[in-house]
Amino acid sequence: MNIVSAASALPEHYYDQPTVKKRLERIWAHRPEIVRRLDTLFENCGVEGRHFALPIERYEGLETFGQFNDEWIRCALELGEKAVHKALERAGLAPRDVDMIITSTVTGLAAPSIDARLCNRLDFRSDLKRMPLFGLGCVAGAAALARATDFAKANPKSVVLVLTIELCSLTWQRNDFSLAHIISAGLFGDGASCAVVTGAEHPSKGLRVVDTRSVFYRDTEDVMGWRIDEHGFNIILSPSVPSVAKERLGPDCAKFLSDHGLAPSDISFWICHPGGPKVLAAARDSLELSDDAVALSWESLRNAGNLSSASVMLILERTLQQRPPKPGSKGVLLAMGPGFCSELLLLQA
Repeated sequence: MNIVSAASALPEHYYDQPTVKKRLERIWAHRPEIVRRLDTLFENCGVEGRHFALPIERYEGLETFGQFNDEWIRCALELGEKAVHKALERAGLAPRDVDMIITSTVTGLAAPSIDARLCNRLDFRSDLKRMPLFGLGCVAGAAALARATDFAKANPKSVVLVLTIELCSLTWQRNDFSLAHIISAGLFGDGASCAVVTGAEHPSKGLRVVDTRSVFYRDTEDVMGWRIDEHGFNIILSPSVPSVAKERLGPDCAKFLSDHGLAPSDISFWICHPGGPKVLAAARDSLELSDDAVALSWESLRNAGNLSSASVMLILERTLQQRPPKPGSKGVLLAMGPGFCSELLLLQA
């Protein structure tokens, strides 16, 4: 199984943190206890700027969950289509070559799902297999890639698209004054990422997926996720996330690698989801890595924020473009998310 290409599509609207903070200070001016904390909270996010699905002034005009979700569907289709086109073009393939599409999101709802709606915009075959995923959150980019390789392993001539779309800004709620929501307003960004995965007998080659592993941590369902009510998505973001990452990620990855006769020191490139500064630092320390080993993750967090499931494939794209792995070298792609859980992929160039 091979990851042949990866591509991202980011909204045209880009705002630096001072601009976002100034807008929130005006909206939340009646809550001075929140406004006083914005400087510190935003600085701690480690984000300098982010892409937004809509012009920033548009968000105040959206009142209901339905209005936010309608915008989510519209923008998700536009970005998803762009990401698919770019990934297929880079792979030298066309929509009709695709046998399966796996789509993932945790920031909007659609039935028919986004993949079905894309079938009416792109020249996919009518026998295309579809697998929409919801609820995996930040781990979904890695998890969807792993499930794509499962399908490609069983169908060695197949082509699988993995598409993640997260429009985190469209989960914002003006009347949610929880600390988790305020932090999320400074941390999360918008974007889509797409990857092309092929089976071993397909002529298109790329990074070989040697193996994958899923790890579920029991009784941690309150660490991260959403509470969904009539107003929309209410984020659950526990301060224990970095602790879980630091405690579990290193040992779980070491066990995964040891089953292949490898140690972390044998890994030449790391593609890590950047949950936030504390989470990324905890992952780095747990895996005993240098900052340079996860430099693209730091860069992605700084310039785009946390894109939830789309982040790890954005970093995959930039790894292929900016730091192409040497032939024969081994790498690990990993992410953590609601459950709480982690997904690990062992790669070879």
